Amino acid sequence: MPESVTGPSVFVQTWGCQMNEYDSARMVDVLAKDRGATRVTRPEDADIILLNTCSVREKAAEKVFSQLGRWRDLKEENPALVIGVGGCVASQEGHAIREREPLVDMVFGPQTLHRLPQMLDNVADNGAGTVDVAFPEIDKFDHVPPASAEGATAFVSIMEGCSKYCSFCVVPYTRGEEISRPFDDVILEVVELADQGVKEVTLLGQNVNGYRGPMHDGSVCDLAMLVEHVAEIEGIERIRFTTSHPLEFSDALIDAYARVPELANDLHLPVQSGSDDVLAAMNRGYTAAHFRERIARLREVRPDISLSTDLIVGHPGEGEEEFEATMDLVEAVGFDSAFSFVYSSRPGTPAADMADNESREVKRQRLSRLQARIAEFNQAYMRSVVGTRQRVLVERESKRGDGQLAGRADCNRWVNFDAHPRLIGQFVDVDVTEALDNSLRGQLVIHEPAEVGPSTEAEAVGG
Repeated sequence: MPESVTGPSVFVQTWGCQMNEYDSARMVDVLAKDRGATRVTRPEDADIILLNTCSVREKAAEKVFSQLGRWRDLKEENPALVIGVGGCVASQEGHAIREREPLVDMVFGPQTLHRLPQMLDNVADNGAGTVDVAFPEIDKFDHVPPASAEGATAFVSIMEGCSKYCSFCVVPYTRGEEISRPFDDVILEVVELADQGVKEVTLLGQNVNGYRGPMHDGSVCDLAMLVEHVAEIEGIERIRFTTSHPLEFSDALIDAYARVPELANDLHLPVQSGSDDVLAAMNRGYTAAHFRERIARLREVRPDISLSTDLIVGHPGEGEEEFEATMDLVEAVGFDSAFSFVYSSRPGTPAADMADNESREVKRQRLSRLQARIAEFNQAYMRSVVGTRQRVLVERESKRGDGQLAGRADCNRWVNFDAHPRLIGQFVDVDVTEALDNSLRGQLVIHEPAEVGPSTEAEAVGG
């Protein structure tokens, strides 16, 4: 494998959720520490190509092989190029990936990414490739270097795996049972990120509100307590978390929304269906009434909170009556955003063996109706924000151009406004003036100094 003085170049293609984005960043961190590697943005420039996969995608394995086929020419031109497949599809398929596509040198699961340097050594030593998709007893977090920040926002993984075993989901089989990181380790990572200028953290887990982190005194910390401690870290001004499970959306966590102003004014809480029969078939463990009660309780402390969810249309057992129950739930809750999909079977999951009598066309029609209604709720919510003042963390220059900046408001909506690029990475106040289909427009609020006298430029324009 050709290496420059500063180490190999690494290209990472990431598919899937925020957990996969986090894992991809940690892959680069591991290789940067151990090999002096640098990340590049084009596979053509890389000495190492890593594909971090997601099993949630329909026909996930086939899409992996399709992507690998597009890299075949690169491997033929440079036989020393190392190609690795990681993530959930790698965990699920294991040796079958290398058997079908010999150009792959490494196959590794989400729990073994910290072993990448050893895998590279194996490839260099014997040229035969390596497969490591175990669920090691020792947590991977014990072996990855401290997190590095790229901007004012960062993901922090607080737990791995899932023990819910929903009928449609492969995560327990690809990431293993739930393991919570120790409280002190999470706090240390957030402190290190804050020291690098991070102002907003998103706490990650497949079932993040199932967090039960051991503390140094032998007690256990839940997500509500963790949020309160993270909010006390100097420099951290906003906290988000994902993905939650309604069964463990506790009173303590709802109370945190009342007590912790740093907790962002948005929640992603996947309900999947509004039918109790379908929820039971999905093995979700709650009813539609329970979900409604949790949301009603939350809105008592955060009346204007932005609510998003996940919805599956056409799970085995869903007929017209069950779908209408989902529409009833959507009407009652008024989700202003949703990730919604037609059910597709995942090999190895219980739902794959369930009878499914509805046609694909009927499912698509239902999905279109569902998405159209949620789009209406989204537009109503966006219009409700017009005329308000939002606290925005400026993340980048706007994709719209015209010298505008873009940042996320507390409600997780993008806001575009005119301002100088020096404000990137800062919190500012923006008066929202217009709602578009997928973003907001606004005007930067100029805060005058409290008294006449010398002042810094930041005091004149900051929020």
